[in-house]
Amino acid sequence: MSLRYALLALLTAGPVTGYDAAKRFGGSVGHVWHAPDSQIYPELRRMQTDGLIEGEQVRWGPRSTKTRYHITSSGVVDFRRWMSTPLDHAPERDAHHMQAAYLEWADPDEARSILRTHIAYYTEQVALLTAVRDGIQSRTDPAILRRLDARPESEHEKIIAYKAFSYSGMIARGRSEIDWAIAGLDLVDRLNPSVVSGCAGPTPVHTV
Repeated sequence: MSLRYALLALLTAGPVTGYDAAKRFGGSVGHVWHAPDSQIYPELRRMQTDGLIEGEQVRWGPRSTKTRYHITSSGVVDFRRWMSTPLDHAPERDAHHMQAAYLEWADPDEARSILRTHIAYYTEQVALLTAVRDGIQSRTDPAILRRLDARPESEHEKIIAYKAFSYSGMIARGRSEIDWAIAGLDLVDRLNPSVVSGCAGPTPVHTV
């Protein structure tokens, strides 16, 4: 997937300025496709050049303007084509699992710290994603409300169901990462059993 199709997906809910797009990539869209501002603005300009979107100047404050973009018919066709094409799976580049494969090089306490950090991150992510999914299903999430307003009511059930389905997948993946890291903590303990002072009994005294 490229940033282009993430932007087209965003624009199917209605026109946005570059500022709006960047803000939403920091929220709802960013949960599935991260992109910094430095990539978003140039890509919008390229998409306009390619005829996928059109821009119009709108007032922004008392003296300035901004470009607001909307998807064109060509953009809709291109997005539908992308949506109808199975995606290739990119080769894995997973730094966390690679690091875990070489934890024998880390001190046991450092290994535990790495795994606890992993657990903390995904615990926070699962909570965030669950809250968003609940907002989608209850129709209280601002992003889903914008999209529902832009589409016929006959499509609302599908829109909500597919968005919730996507978030459920990310939640399940996050929970799997938590379970994996917890198992890793157990593994570190098993491979590095603590030696408790005094457990072996008193040291024998040899007399001559």
